[in-house]
Parts: sequence; C-alpha cells; structure tokens
Amino acid sequence: MVEPPMKVSKQDLLAINRSIDTVHEMGAKIRKSLQEYSDEHTHDTAWEVQAGVEALEVFGSRWTIEILSTLYIAGPRRFNQLKSLLTGISSRTLSDKLRFLVDEELVIRQVDDGPPVRVDYILSELSLIH
Repeated sequence: MVEPPMKVSKQDLLAINRSIDTVHEMGAKIRKSLQEYSDEHTHDTAWEVQAGVEALEVFGSRWTIEILSTLYIAGPRRFNQLKSLLTGISSRTLSDKLRFLVDEELVIRQVDDGPPVRVDYILSELSLIH
C-alpha cells in the first residue's frame, strides 16, 4: 500500500469514474460494431477464451504488473534502478521476470555498447496497447 494514502478530490474521483465508464461504453460499442462483420460460423469463442487465459497468465503473474507499472511511471530504467523501486523483489526474480517480459515482447532490453556497457529496460509499444 502506498504511504501516505493518495487523497483525490471528489471532483477528480467523479471525473476518473466517468472516464472508466466511457472506456467500458466504447469497448461495448466496438464489440457491437465488429459483431456485424462476424457470424456464428466465423466467430471463434474458443480462441477468444484461450487468448484471455494466455493474457491472464502473463499479467496475473507475480511482479509483472509491478514491473510494467514502474516502467510506465518512471520511464526507461536500468536493472538496479528498477530493483530499488520495487520493494521486496529479489535480483533473481527481477532478472527472470525481465527476461520473460522481453520474450513476451512487452519490454525492450536496450543495450548501449559504451564503455561502459549500459542496459536499459523500456516498455514496448505492445505493452502500451494492452
């Protein structure tokens, strides 16, 4: 939990809730529009369910959201900078998770030859779409 807790004005909270409602409404409109171009024979519900399961495997994994959020908020970071921002994560876990996120193409591992060699981790465009 963030300390101290964030205090948001009533007006801002209402604006945030309106924005969330708008996102939900737009998603429903997009889905309805796309349904016109699909029929029961071309729409593959099993594929959609499997895609959802695969997404949850990635995003539901411990530390994934924390790492992606840190890179989104703080911008590109080196390994030790990330580690210092992620309270409680071990070096091994961070290394494993970064490798996984690079393999999933959600994070870019950018190596600058130097000297010294510098490695930055950056959110990919794909992670911003999700």
